[in-house]
Amino acid sequence: KLGAVYYNFPHSGAVQGFFDSNPMVNWRHENLMRLFFRALRTYVKPGGSVKVASNSGAVGVRYSYIVGAAKENEFVHVETMPFTEWHLHRYGRSYGDRRDTYKRPDAKNNQSYNAQKASSDMVYCFCYTPSGNPLPKQMLRLPPTLKTLTECVDGPFKHLQGAGKLAKAKELHDRFVKEVSGTHVG
Repeated sequence: KLGAVYYNFPHSGAVQGFFDSNPMVNWRHENLMRLFFRALRTYVKPGGSVKVASNSGAVGVRYSYIVGAAKENEFVHVETMPFTEWHLHRYGRSYGDRRDTYKRPDAKNNQSYNAQKASSDMVYCFCYTPSGNPLPKQMLRLPPTLKTLTECVDGPFKHLQGAGKLAKAKELHDRFVKEVSGTHVG
């Protein structure tokens, strides 16, 4: 089993047209952290260390999702430290998509993310302390319903109406249902 796991700047992946904070997609980030910590229970030895780096002002994977998911899965929060004080602080951040081709080269001083200051990057540190008792099934945040998506007026729906809007809503709903069911997408 592993004695240490690091997850640097987790993100569930962009959904074109939506900002990470939009409730139509934000649930994905919360689920990512819940499933991450639940999976770690299989691979991390008792007393093992888990460190998750994220920006304290992130609106996707929020610090509350990280700390809450850890607690649900018997990982005790032991420390939060500035990323700049961590021994892996020279880690270069990236978007993980096409934006890296034009955003990444300016990564001097770890400032490749224009909306997030490096001074707000934190490392959340946890220790795995299993009780030995079985945990309840991992709760997940459910995606928006098809009805909710068809009523959405922002993001990719901003300029859509009628059949085009319904088709986009069905496309996203199908994708989200697959994601929350654990079916690989992409």
